[in-house]
Amino acid sequence: GLAMIGAISVPINTAYKKDETAVILNDATPTILVAHSSLIDIAEDAAKLSPSVKKKLVVEVNNKEKDQSLIEGWNNFSELLAKAEEFSDSVDVLPSDICMLVYTSGTTGIPKGVTITHQMYVAAGQGFAYWTQASEKDRFFTCLPYFHANPQYYSTMGTIAAGATLIVRGRFSASKFWQQVRESNATIVNFIGMMLPVLAKQPISLKDRDHQVRLLYGSPSFPSRFLDAMEERFNVKIIIGFGMTETCYGTIEVIGEIRREGSSGRPRQHPDKTFINDVKIVNENGQVLPVNTTGEIVITNPATTSGYWKNETQTKLTLQKGYLHTGDLGSMDEEGYLYFVDRKKDIIRRRGENISSQEVENVMKQHPKVLDCAMIAVPSDVGEDDIKAYIALRPRSKVDPEELIYWCAERLAYFKVPRYIVIRASLPKTPSLRIRKDLLRLEKHEDCFDLEKSGIKLK
Repeated sequence: GLAMIGAISVPINTAYKKDETAVILNDATPTILVAHSSLIDIAEDAAKLSPSVKKKLVVEVNNKEKDQSLIEGWNNFSELLAKAEEFSDSVDVLPSDICMLVYTSGTTGIPKGVTITHQMYVAAGQGFAYWTQASEKDRFFTCLPYFHANPQYYSTMGTIAAGATLIVRGRFSASKFWQQVRESNATIVNFIGMMLPVLAKQPISLKDRDHQVRLLYGSPSFPSRFLDAMEERFNVKIIIGFGMTETCYGTIEVIGEIRREGSSGRPRQHPDKTFINDVKIVNENGQVLPVNTTGEIVITNPATTSGYWKNETQTKLTLQKGYLHTGDLGSMDEEGYLYFVDRKKDIIRRRGENISSQEVENVMKQHPKVLDCAMIAVPSDVGEDDIKAYIALRPRSKVDPEELIYWCAERLAYFKVPRYIVIRASLPKTPSLRIRKDLLRLEKHEDCFDLEKSGIKLK
């Protein structure tokens, strides 16, 4: 609806607390704030810190006995919708106009608003329908959050492009996933990395192959033996891709092709052959590297972001000479298959979220007993990363790890709270007093506090 009237939408992570939400509001400066009734308290507190918000709409007030003082100043969306007349004004929207801002964490710890154009969204849908060989008979299924571009780019726009049907579930549940898929008669499912390892650990069932799903699409790349085992167990085809919020046109495997170990496929193509997507591997000077050489992945195509909202500096760093510099490292073979290696950015990837280590460090440093700290990524047993915190306390201070966990949980979304905590007398530093994270990453994963074994529940 907002796209049709040329307005810009700004989805906000529903796990964010007041201050995190206010940061987004003050950067995007929206005039209207829409919130679900379950999030009204956080939304109201954040709106008080955001002068640009002039109107507030609340969605789905299920409890009629709910204290109305909690939603004072808010209008009921459903009531307004029931009274609304059909919008008939003609609005000219250009393909290059901004349709949405999707905020993603950066190395500075300050979220950046990726500008998503109408052309990006339309091309994403056309491409996804093409890559998945979808038709109007397909039923797309997603349980991914809509404050990410992923389900919007692929599931939603792919469904529209194919003339198919879309089924949306509130969140991923490993124990309920296949039952939900089965009940939905879904044929195409979009996933993110951690979902597959978690599903693989579910008890084997006689119903594992009792569904209509023909295709699972997602990222990142997994070992071929793992993907082959998943395909055999659940009787599905899995294709892997590489992409990012800044462009949905990275690389993807082609249905029916033999899988290359560790590869995320070749550059995605649009059904319109005049739409050119070029993926290269370059060095720090922007020079193209030879095949099978690790460097930064850069991409250019018509479905690339126009930049970052009100952030000219970061835009110039990311968009250079017509190419999007992803900040990710990889290599390509002689036939153009991409092999993702690692993240160049100081970003931790956890539960499908990009987390700035500096943001978590800044919160931890505010604890009165913490002198210094460092957050690093360690491999998670369900794929992607977990956060390991190294803490140096102030002189003569003592603190239990549980206290630090609760400190973070009160100020950060649950997925940003460190899983592991190591308390040290001091942390290794460079002559310029920067913490040597490279040395911390070389350490063995010692026996330390583990949130998941502590019994503490954050959600």
